[in-house]
Amino acid sequence: MKTVLELTRALAAGTITSRQLVEHAIAAIRNPAGEGSRTFIAIHADEALAAADRIDARRRAGGSLPALAGVPISIKDNIDEAHITTLAGSTVLIDSPAASCDAGIVQRLRDAGAIIIGRTNMTEFAYSGLGINPHYGTPRNVFDRAAERIPGGSSSGAAISVTDGMAAAAIGTDTGGSVRIPAALNGLVGFKPTARRVPLDGVLPLSTTLDSAGPLAKTVGDCALLDRILAADTDAVATPLPLRGLRVAVPQTVFLDDLSENVADAFAAALRRLSAAGVQIVESTMPEFAHAAEVNSRGALVSAEAFAWHRRWIETHRERYDPRVILRILPGERISPQQYDELLQRRARFVEEIDAIACGYDALLMPTTPDTAPAIADVVRDDASYLRFNGRMLRNASVVNAFDGCALSIPCHEPGSAPVGLMIAGMGNADRRVLGIGLAAEAIVSLWGRL
Repeated sequence: MKTVLELTRALAAGTITSRQLVEHAIAAIRNPAGEGSRTFIAIHADEALAAADRIDARRRAGGSLPALAGVPISIKDNIDEAHITTLAGSTVLIDSPAASCDAGIVQRLRDAGAIIIGRTNMTEFAYSGLGINPHYGTPRNVFDRAAERIPGGSSSGAAISVTDGMAAAAIGTDTGGSVRIPAALNGLVGFKPTARRVPLDGVLPLSTTLDSAGPLAKTVGDCALLDRILAADTDAVATPLPLRGLRVAVPQTVFLDDLSENVADAFAAALRRLSAAGVQIVESTMPEFAHAAEVNSRGALVSAEAFAWHRRWIETHRERYDPRVILRILPGERISPQQYDELLQRRARFVEEIDAIACGYDALLMPTTPDTAPAIADVVRDDASYLRFNGRMLRNASVVNAFDGCALSIPCHEPGSAPVGLMIAGMGNADRRVLGIGLAAEAIVSLWGRL
């Protein structure tokens, strides 16, 4: 499966048909030697083939077609599709009624001509950065597959659907890194937009304060195109910004603590390449980032908002929950309205603090995750291991959600080594600038860009 932009050009040129793309995707999903059974919770084979045939017929007739016409895209299982029950990777909601209509972002994808190939697996209710799912299986990371490493989460299936040619791109959600973490761990690009940029109607919530939705794809260009469609942005797709003269900060607080050696090496190499290309890199202490822990202290903000949604389901279907997910939801019951208001006030102060220290820079740079993907067996050994690995995976990416920003993860590892993500972050509504920097930086730091 080529990039989205390559596929749209090939479709327009008539060198491939939409039906061929969909057939390829379905074959990859159904390959018994592949990851399809763990990657998808539902496959829309008949519907996708019918949609492909309609688009191919319109193309042959010379009809005008939208940007993504005929391109297979996967969507995460917490996003509504009309006439389908949204499970969010759980068994809790199996008996729930089907959605009455498409989520806003699904409708925008359909309007752009995208073919929804199916619904991807995820951490139950999006509540982890690891991607483990005891109900539907855990898809294995694309790197060193025999070692059975985690895919990253919560948009686990989204990432593997792209790496394994089951979809040209994927749509996930990101509350604390759930688009960027699986992208980073699997050598993909993932974009977390400013939360209010992309509508969340029809998306099952984890944290109404921190949730966002964005794309995972092979390149920044693909993510920029998809972001424009998801956000209904009428401006032209973002273009590369000149790297020479850009001033970016590398915060020394939190983000660089206790990095694994291969992440530290890949990040340092990426900074050297960017510096050589003319980017002014400023290593700054920025101690204000230490306050991020206060915004969601011990997960209190997310658990409070999650419990508010899950209360009725816990009362009736508690036994159906993944024990490691409900373990993190239940503390929200103890958060009083006053404590919740205090958390929101802390977050508002934190946004102001980071806005004040970041305003003099074009972007912030940091590793997306402090580690590469560990083995699934190590993560699920016991609850303590699960929580420790989860905290590590979420640490860097979740700070961006806390300061209401946007961020792009770009692969920056060397060929043959475990994938590592370089995160380019900006404040709220700096999406186009971050994407523009990413488009230019990709050619310098990413394996894909250097091919």
